[in-house]
Amino acid sequence: MRSKTIFVLVFALAIAYADCNSEGDALNAWKTSLADPNNVLQSWDPTLVNPCTWLHVTCNDENSVTRVDLGVAGLSGPLVPQLGLLANLQYLEVYGNKLSGAIPSALGNLTNLVSLDLYHNRLSGSIPAVLGNLRSLRFLRLNGNKLSGKLPDGIVQLINHGHLQILDVSNNRLAGTVRATNKTGFAVTTVIQDPKAYY
Repeated sequence: MRSKTIFVLVFALAIAYADCNSEGDALNAWKTSLADPNNVLQSWDPTLVNPCTWLHVTCNDENSVTRVDLGVAGLSGPLVPQLGLLANLQYLEVYGNKLSGAIPSALGNLTNLVSLDLYHNRLSGSIPAVLGNLRSLRFLRLNGNKLSGKLPDGIVQLINHGHLQILDVSNNRLAGTVRATNKTGFAVTTVIQDPKAYY
């Protein structure tokens, strides 16, 4: 019986260790794709047990990543799909950089996300419809990029039926006009057609 208990404990620790390593691997995959002239990611050492000691990364009591804070860090390069593996991530703050390329659809897996701040970058392409899966999202700021197409209906539904308080998609190349009221008592959120919209 004792050996069975020890086995279960070791197995549970192994799973927790693997989860932490997978989060570190995901963040390291992103790091290797970025240009980092200011060395803000210097502490991101993939040989450590987990990324919880890395600068700009915050973890919960289970050593799982809950925040990535890299606003105005001088970074350039893409957002990578591996970020969608950070299952407990609540805040992704990467505004004011030179991030480019598309917003990965894998970010739609981050169902605990409260704040997604990608504003003032160089992101392009459409806004992934799967971001409408983020029912916990309160702040979605995508303004000041080169995003095109229409705002997905699922994101509008986050205003009507979710917790979304701030939605800013201004200064992009989006088409269409959406007006929606948050029924939870927060201020009215209005998305107005961007003057740079393509028809």
